[in-house]
Amino acid sequence: MPQNEIQQLRVLIANEKRDRLELLAQVYVKEVGAVTARERPDVALVGLGLHSEHALDLIGEIVREAACPVIALLSAKDPAYVHEAAKRGIFAYILHDDPEELASAIDITLQRFAEYHSLQGAFGRRAVIEQAKGILMARHAINGEKAFEMLRGHSQHNGRKVVDVAEAVVESHLLLLPPLPQPAAHAGPPGFAATSE
Repeated sequence: MPQNEIQQLRVLIANEKRDRLELLAQVYVKEVGAVTARERPDVALVGLGLHSEHALDLIGEIVREAACPVIALLSAKDPAYVHEAAKRGIFAYILHDDPEELASAIDITLQRFAEYHSLQGAFGRRAVIEQAKGILMARHAINGEKAFEMLRGHSQHNGRKVVDVAEAVVESHLLLLPPLPQPAAHAGPPGFAATSE
């Protein structure tokens, strides 16, 4: 990679095998979530050590606590472990400690993770727009197309993104909707009619 294209990555490495400590640093399950949240790595590498359950727990904890992809490092083929690790959220796995293979896996993983986040963001934006359309449809007794035209028109008039307008509608929808009817007060227990003179 040319010098001007080299980017620095923050990498979390978790492995329990003593003979690989020169290449990998040791992190325990109870600490890995806090370390990941605090350090916010770009990618996490989890080595399969003596106990596959321990490594799977590490993967699960990192995926739960952090917004970074996880790559599993294996010293031998283990399809059952790869299957379980995939269910826990790994983005890739590599065999052996080949630096070129690792660099390629990190590159591919970061690209796929960026695409994943982009899709996740698009789905989130679409959901907010749909919520705002629903609110406007209920408030103004209009169809979805008219509601979207309202969002888009406001967006263009105010120089804001449609999703920002939609978020504002969703956040302030209680102000846009009429108050809910209050239940009638009962004068007595059910089954008894109140009388007035």
